Amino acid sequence: MLTLLKIRNLALVDQLLWEPSSGFICITGETGAGKSVIIGAIRLALGERADKTLIRSGEQQCSVEAVFHLPDSSPVHAILNEHGVPPCEDGNLIIKRIISPTANRQFLNDSPCTLNLLREVGACLVDMHGPNDHRSLTSQDRQLSLLDAFGEHARLTHAYADAWRQWQDARRAYDDLEHAEAAADREIELLRHQVDEIDAAGFTPEEVLTLEERWQRARNGTRLQDLVSRMLSMLEETEGPGLGSQLRELSRASHDLERMDSSTAAWLAPLEGVTLELKEIESRLADYSAELDCDPQELFRLEERINLLESLKMKYGHSFEDIAARREEAVRRLDRIEHRTERLEELRTAIAQLRKQLETAGQALTKARQAAAPRLAESIVKHSRELGFRQAVFEIFLTPLPEPGSQGMETVEFLFGPNPGEPSKPLRLIASGGELARIMLAIKSALAHKDSTPLLVFDEIDANVGGEVARSVGFKMQQLGARHQVISITHFPQVAALASHHYLVQKASAGNRTISCLREVDQEERIDELARMLGGGGDHARTLAQALLQTS
Repeated sequence: MLTLLKIRNLALVDQLLWEPSSGFICITGETGAGKSVIIGAIRLALGERADKTLIRSGEQQCSVEAVFHLPDSSPVHAILNEHGVPPCEDGNLIIKRIISPTANRQFLNDSPCTLNLLREVGACLVDMHGPNDHRSLTSQDRQLSLLDAFGEHARLTHAYADAWRQWQDARRAYDDLEHAEAAADREIELLRHQVDEIDAAGFTPEEVLTLEERWQRARNGTRLQDLVSRMLSMLEETEGPGLGSQLRELSRASHDLERMDSSTAAWLAPLEGVTLELKEIESRLADYSAELDCDPQELFRLEERINLLESLKMKYGHSFEDIAARREEAVRRLDRIEHRTERLEELRTAIAQLRKQLETAGQALTKARQAAAPRLAESIVKHSRELGFRQAVFEIFLTPLPEPGSQGMETVEFLFGPNPGEPSKPLRLIASGGELARIMLAIKSALAHKDSTPLLVFDEIDANVGGEVARSVGFKMQQLGARHQVISITHFPQVAALASHHYLVQKASAGNRTISCLREVDQEERIDELARMLGGGGDHARTLAQALLQTS
């Protein structure tokens, strides 16, 4: 459920902190008072696009923060984990959006996220129903998803979707290969030349790694040999005492000094290490000198290898890795060309097998839908009659498709007949927004036990209905409030009187500015607001308001 909504500098709202309760909540207020800002803030938290026109006049940015408390079973936890978002602490999901003239930012649990991820999470949190949202009921895809939700077909729909995707992938691969133009002889010749040229060079990653270093060493072999010889001569001078000899003599003298005065041992000790290290350097220099190769033929060979590698880089890429990748791509392309017939036959066999798997999954889903359709229709009829359609008829027809579709092997059509003696019509042909809104509420009521969405928001869906029907709409929302958190924006006192919590949106002036504020009303204040909604004040309106509350 939504436990906190914090708004700052959004439209008429400068600052708002709302901690809604569970159950059925209604929000009322005069037209233009700012009720839509509350719903707009929730929509922003769900990932709706925003622009700088939402920012309160005179401010630099606006922000919305929403906190939802989620059960352990919520699918949101898996979505956060999949995208590397920090987990919810104590089950609380924190959503924040910041809108400025230059950039919009969004966060999940204080971690930056994309707008698409926010929408994916939002779809699991809130089911929004505004004045036009119920028009989605006319979509056959939406109707199929409602039927599957009622029948709890998640496992079957996932199995079908996987089979459908594999079948489509195989068909696309077959079509691409079948319609591709046969490669020209010169393309085959070019590909083979590329592979042969790279293979003939015979470079390995190990050779390339040390080639430059070995070439530089061979190129400077004579100079390196001279330098090493000079260094060895300085260490062991033949015509006089060399550095090594002098250092060894110095070490012997230090030992004599230590024997006569032990206090010198501490600061003479490093001299022994220097002597050993110098001897190690002398040995290494001798080994290095022996390894130096000043053979002109080796230098010539290395230069040829360097030139060959640079030539391949100019043709196939800037590095040895690029050259190897070009070779692999040429091999794959040759394989596709030369084995095109065999590959087409393999794909034909795979498509036939995948089609059988798809039909098996589709038949299982169809059977489940055929069983669920009459049960859903019966439940919707029951709730529709409680919403004023006393003799309504509701039917669900499944029509087989000539070819399997992305959502199954059939289409669905919801038909509704509000009046006896009149034929049922598809929902898409029902023009009345009021009728569609009530049908949507009947469907939500039928799905109440199956729907795991924690928050349902109804934004003036009771518009265009009469007073008695409005009260029926309110009763339905009250019943939904037993299993969901329900927020309703309404102008009907019959609906507002049935809410567990009643909030009032009002405009006020502060420092020559207009602001909107939200506060809960109870007892006398609630009676006053219901009386205003009834169309006036006075004792008669208050008496009617009290009666509405008493019978709720």
